[in-house]
Amino acid sequence: GHFGLGFYSSFMVANNVIIKTKSARQNSQAVLWECDGSPRFKLNEIEKEEEGTEVILHLMEEELEYIEEARVKNLVKKYCDFLPVNIELENEKINKKDAMWRLSPSELENQDYIDFYKYLYPFQGDPLLWVHLRTDYPYNLQGILYFPKNSGRADWEKGEISLYCNQVFVSDSIKEVVPRYLMPLRGVIDSPDIPLNVSRSALQTDRRVKSIGNFISKKIADKLKTLKSENPNFYGEAWEALSPFVKIGAMEDEKFADQVEPLILFQTSLRDKDNQDYLLANDKSYTTLKEYLNRITVEKDKKIIYTTDEISQKNALELWIHQGAEVLTADSVIDTQFIPWLESKNPDIRFVRVDSEIEESTEEDQSELNLQDVENESEMLNKFIKQSINKESVTIKIQSLNGDNAPPAIILLPEQMRRISDIGALMEQRLPGLPENHILLINKQHPLIRGIIKLKSGSILTTTEDKSPGEQLASELALHLYDMARLGIGGMKAEEISDFQSRNALLMGNLVEKAL
Repeated sequence: GHFGLGFYSSFMVANNVIIKTKSARQNSQAVLWECDGSPRFKLNEIEKEEEGTEVILHLMEEELEYIEEARVKNLVKKYCDFLPVNIELENEKINKKDAMWRLSPSELENQDYIDFYKYLYPFQGDPLLWVHLRTDYPYNLQGILYFPKNSGRADWEKGEISLYCNQVFVSDSIKEVVPRYLMPLRGVIDSPDIPLNVSRSALQTDRRVKSIGNFISKKIADKLKTLKSENPNFYGEAWEALSPFVKIGAMEDEKFADQVEPLILFQTSLRDKDNQDYLLANDKSYTTLKEYLNRITVEKDKKIIYTTDEISQKNALELWIHQGAEVLTADSVIDTQFIPWLESKNPDIRFVRVDSEIEESTEEDQSELNLQDVENESEMLNKFIKQSINKESVTIKIQSLNGDNAPPAIILLPEQMRRISDIGALMEQRLPGLPENHILLINKQHPLIRGIIKLKSGSILTTTEDKSPGEQLASELALHLYDMARLGIGGMKAEEISDFQSRNALLMGNLVEKAL
């Protein structure tokens, strides 16, 4: 309506346009304007009893779809559904008209927001929560933004927020207005102060537009703060859906990061019902980083233990918990970038995955046998395991692990080495695998390891071969331990699993034969 473009677009579908109009002023003269799209036009006085304007389009043959009822209704619903005047087609009102975002929040009930969401997004269920935006200084803006319950299918590039100007739909591509991390939100933003007659690159550098983006981010952060303070249990239940917005926003926007830092939650292994430092929701415990660090007893060691997969890292996870450690869960794809970001923001802390290292833990009975008066038991076992698996890239570490369920062997992946490997996999667009260089931790206290030691140290050569039958069996068991450790973390390639099954069958057969 500001530039005449809407009217001139009529010639895109019509080869002749007629306007009959009469002003509401008293004794005004009605006129007729007619044009075929050329610079020439007709302007004549006519008789017209009622004031108002008629725009008559003579459509081109190839554009007759615009007189189809369904087509007209779809266009009106998309662009003019909330226009503050009635639009009728054959005496039927075809626009909704009520722009709920222009009302005050005090005039609305929760159900009004839910019903409006369902109208905008049919068959999507109820929203998780919403934020009502209203400001008239230094710019005019109204709107309602919704957090969907499930953000797994979120569109982080195009978005699902509709941009309106004075209740007329403008665009559903608003990445120049709303920060990228809020793109998957849904709803409506209406502002006459967003310049629409400029290029997208100009929009991105426009100060008003940037200010609007900052305003929206702050309102989102304020809503989350209020929710966590007034309804912490619901906040915990909603955290899984909120997490991607908050974490990506924190990494991309420093101001937003400062606002939401106290709101970032991690699932924790803490289950002390008498402890009020964590939040319980959906039968899971959640904690903030600050609360976790406050519970660390050794001030000099700000080490945060975490797991990314409770199943594949089960053995290492149980060892840490048995040692009394509190373990956080960081199992989303975003966490692979979010954890290094947290470390860069807080240089005095470091994140250590459960399978990157195991704290030294010894038991009372740590007597060692001497072999050839030179090598102690651990050195012998280290060399023997290394020889049995025959992989130079694997480092063998011998340790005594506490706990009845401590495994005979687990694979450790040093934190920084694993992160570099994961980044390489991401750049090559493949799933992370077992890095070539890793540590095989042998639990010297496990009965199976004690058995291997006895087989090795008690062997008597009875053949001309290099290894006695007992030593050969010990070597096969050592290789089997390594295979099982790899299999437990998903570190075997498909072609290796078949070889493992064959070796496993031969080993079982060998053991059964000796038992009989």
